[in-house]
Amino acid sequence: MSSILIKAATIVNEGKEFTGDVLVKDGVIERVDSSINIIADREINAEGLHLFPGAIDDQVHFREPGLTHKGNIYTESRAAVAGGITSFMEMPNTVPNTLTQELLEEKYQIGAKDSLANYSFFMGASNDNLDEVLKTDIKNVCGVKVFMGSSTGNMLVDNRTTLENLFANSPMLIATHCEDEATIRRNLAHYKELMGDDIPVRYHPIIRSEEACYLSSSMAVELAKKHNTRLHILHISTGKETHLFSNDIPLAEKRITAEACIHHMWFSDADYETKGNFIKWNPAVKTAADRDEILKAVLDGRIDVIATDHAPHTLAEKEQNYLQAPSGGPLVQHALVAMLELYHHGKITLAQIAEKMAHNVATIFQVEKRGFVREGYWADLVLVNLNKPWQVNKGNILYKCGWSPFEEATFRSQVVSTIVSGNLAYENGSFSNEKSGQRLSFVR
Repeated sequence: MSSILIKAATIVNEGKEFTGDVLVKDGVIERVDSSINIIADREINAEGLHLFPGAIDDQVHFREPGLTHKGNIYTESRAAVAGGITSFMEMPNTVPNTLTQELLEEKYQIGAKDSLANYSFFMGASNDNLDEVLKTDIKNVCGVKVFMGSSTGNMLVDNRTTLENLFANSPMLIATHCEDEATIRRNLAHYKELMGDDIPVRYHPIIRSEEACYLSSSMAVELAKKHNTRLHILHISTGKETHLFSNDIPLAEKRITAEACIHHMWFSDADYETKGNFIKWNPAVKTAADRDEILKAVLDGRIDVIATDHAPHTLAEKEQNYLQAPSGGPLVQHALVAMLELYHHGKITLAQIAEKMAHNVATIFQVEKRGFVREGYWADLVLVNLNKPWQVNKGNILYKCGWSPFEEATFRSQVVSTIVSGNLAYENGSFSNEKSGQRLSFVR
């Protein structure tokens, strides 16, 4: 494997910013220093650029197998790498749902063949597969995913006894989607009675309400405390939920952690008027006050991670009326630059972006030797130009679905190069397909 020397970058790592050089050899960061004077196979002049640890996205839906008309592991990992995401953890609501060890292994085989980024896949839980969940190898699989709310196929876990057993017996981190199904069904029935099938999308956050989210999230926290479960609650969408979490002990000691997603930190219910179904997610984008509370919790450490919940659907699917249009949207290509835009607005620091998108994910999931710019760690790195404005348009969108909720937005920052496991996977719009990403391993 070739060596790469990155010269004169502003390195953003572990709460500090400093100018220095990074030497990558055989896929690993061999040296970080103020100046390194050796001859490498490839030298990158990074003067004026910022070097971040590659982002680790702990929640994506890359749609393979079974839904590959929307996206697949190759196309979406490619978009991720272009966006500075070097590792991803993918969700089990593919078709078929990832509810057996055999189906889980099939996804890993696809990742090994096709992924440009490093990869891990969640084991899925249902009301009747606890025996399969308990077979999961904790050193080679990121976690168990539990949908405590609406989902695809057989993945809604709404049986209290099943939840008790999962939380009592899971050998590894449980990641939850928390929305109370009974509340959502009641709200939906009410609006159908009022409006029939012609419900405007602006009612989405009222149907999938604050109450539905809080009921489910608070139940998950209650179960985790009862059984001392390692719980990670995904995509917090309300200010009320942020008060379920605390920051009174070091992150590595927390048993209950939480994630915020890009769309809940960027959009609000005022945007349904112009964006419509293109910002229809579950949980729903809610009020500007909720958005502000989520950012506040990210900054004060109650929310630990920033992720995407990247979930592409075709343009035709999204253009249906509200009840038929599926929830979810593509985000991996634009997540880091969106957060950097918030930095330009004075809302978050560069160090906090590195912490929430790389360091903390690695710590929470106990990812082996990734998530930091450290000697001896895998070289997962991204170089960014903070002052190179560009506009999102159909011509530069890399998602297979071909659209983005950020279309026509101008970002001031641009990803220049992305290194995945020591391989220069992306540079100035071009990709290297020489080496696939690697399977993540976990120190547990």
